[in-house]
Amino acid sequence: MMTHEVVPAEKWLEARLELLREEKEHTRERDRLAAKRRALPWVKVDKEYVFDAPDGKLTLADLFDGRSQLIVKHYMMAPGQATPCVGCAFEADHVEGALVHLNNHDVSYAAVARAPIEEIEAFRRRMGWNFRFVSSFGGDFNYDFNVSFPPDRADGGTIYYNYQDRQIPMEDLSGRSVFHRDESGQIFHTYSSFGRGGEELLTTYMFLDLTPKGRDENGPYHSLTDWVRPHDSYGKGGRVEGNGRYHPAG
Repeated sequence: MMTHEVVPAEKWLEARLELLREEKEHTRERDRLAAKRRALPWVKVDKEYVFDAPDGKLTLADLFDGRSQLIVKHYMMAPGQATPCVGCAFEADHVEGALVHLNNHDVSYAAVARAPIEEIEAFRRRMGWNFRFVSSFGGDFNYDFNVSFPPDRADGGTIYYNYQDRQIPMEDLSGRSVFHRDESGQIFHTYSSFGRGGEELLTTYMFLDLTPKGRDENGPYHSLTDWVRPHDSYGKGGRVEGNGRYHPAG
């Protein structure tokens, strides 16, 4: 049972106004960081990346769908992976409602995973997602953007992830990258984020942060893996590994 200080309305208002001052400071700081993010220098993408889609081959340029900006979700899904990543699925669930607004603000969205397109399509249909989800199977895209790693490096070796060398025993990790395509067709890499950088896109967290219990992540991992499940798996048991992979009951 939760216990908390209970005070008269006047004292609550005093505390709330002090918090409001800090919230406004945080909002202004967020605006400042967003401006610095937009001001980052760009890197020209000279390599032509080709992806498998349900309707055939697509290039990175094709993923823009005629728009000038593209957000790519680096989805953590390796070939033959039968255990979905709860974090990636959680992030993807937040895209559907935003997609129409993004598209009408000159932004396209696509998810990319290393699994073959047949495996991706089966999972996408199961989840009911409508955004473009393509496969980089057999290509360099995931490796060039430091979200997939050769087995000899992922198995106890050093990988470069989230802008530093780490030892993470996994061949595939998650993130998101942003690209711009100019009028001449040149493509530029403008931004990438990994790890907790994804929280900026998780509006469920923003709702939870308003509540008395907050995120309430008090399980063994102290992260979303303590409670998030694929949205069709809540109440069905199962377990989640520390790396985010969900295993159904049985």
